[in-house]
Amino acid sequence: MKILVVGSGGREHALVWKIRQSQKVDEIYCAPGNAGTAEIAKNIDIKVDEIDKLANFAEENGIDLTVVGPELPLVMGITDIFKRRGLRVFGPDKNCSQFEGSKAFTKKFLQKYGIPTAAYGEYTDMEKAMADLDSFGYPVVIKADGLAAGKGVVIATDRSTAEKTLRDMMENKVFGDSGNKVVLEEFLEGTEASVLCFVDGESIIPMESARDYKRIFDGDEGPNTGGMGTYSPNELFDDGLKSIMDETVLKPIIKGFLEENMDYRGVLFIGLMIKDNVTKVLEFNVRFGDPETESVLMRMENDLVDVFEKVIDGNLKSEDLKWRREKALCVVVASGGYPEQYQKGLEISGLDELEDVVVFHCGTKRSKDKILTDGGRVLAVTGLGKDFGEAREKVYGQLKKVKFQGMQYRKDISGSNK
Repeated sequence: MKILVVGSGGREHALVWKIRQSQKVDEIYCAPGNAGTAEIAKNIDIKVDEIDKLANFAEENGIDLTVVGPELPLVMGITDIFKRRGLRVFGPDKNCSQFEGSKAFTKKFLQKYGIPTAAYGEYTDMEKAMADLDSFGYPVVIKADGLAAGKGVVIATDRSTAEKTLRDMMENKVFGDSGNKVVLEEFLEGTEASVLCFVDGESIIPMESARDYKRIFDGDEGPNTGGMGTYSPNELFDDGLKSIMDETVLKPIIKGFLEENMDYRGVLFIGLMIKDNVTKVLEFNVRFGDPETESVLMRMENDLVDVFEKVIDGNLKSEDLKWRREKALCVVVASGGYPEQYQKGLEISGLDELEDVVVFHCGTKRSKDKILTDGGRVLAVTGLGKDFGEAREKVYGQLKKVKFQGMQYRKDISGSNK
């Protein structure tokens, strides 16, 4: 088979890495890819939003399966366009991708089908949003409704911060048209968890759980990011909690999909907040999470391409997924200044010295014989261990060898941190 992976981040590098292990696969292409994917696939200079070019490439090169990594092309309708041209593609269609394209759409769905979530309101009028701020209490969660590259969520601890955030989103358009509508939510306390699920049109089957760290600094301080590290499995997910999640979250989701005639085929990422064995949904994403994918795929034993095909064909079974017992830990190395302003084009050294870990490239590019930074999140260093202590010692020990100007990473990514 010939496989095309769309995207250029750590998630896509992890997908290429796992797909490469399939005995079904002869060639892998990545568009546009990064310095890491270039080592195990052929990078193609096509951007993720150039959908017609991607479809043309797939046709002209006999691509058997296209796997879509990021949310933008999914929300734009890449799956619909590929299907119309007779091309096999993994990822939900444009209708189903509204779950990431609009936070308000997701909240309405959750409310309609009785899925536990935070109280909320949606606003297109800034003054009305200002007037309702106090009714949610503080901290208050403020979300730009549309896509914002993982940065459109602000937790405002007081009214003045909340007012500034609303002005930035709705008046100053810091997230462009994505801030034309905002969602205000009550702040939920507890422990975050991430569950990636395969959905094949009829059933929803969770992968192994993970814990994501969103804040930039140790101790969950500082602004939200796209994710600074993960571990898998999430220790909170015992059999009792899995059963509760199945009844209160997963079954109502698939019931809603069927009742709304949504033929969802792909990955559904469910962000959860857990407190006292109660699970509430924070968000949906319509694709593999990043950096959850890096830790979860490290633990997958079976052929990922086989899973993709079964999802597309609508016949995936839970027994089709097999997982390693080892624990996985992933630490994201970011550029200085991220998630605000940061410099690109800085030389990275030490990568060829790392042992017994996998380095997934998130934002890199190659220039002659050098690997340079090319994004806010630069690398995702991931390792396995018999327990989280061993995985943590392995990853952080190897991380000491990596160097570039201004690099930063959290020191507290660990399964022992509840």
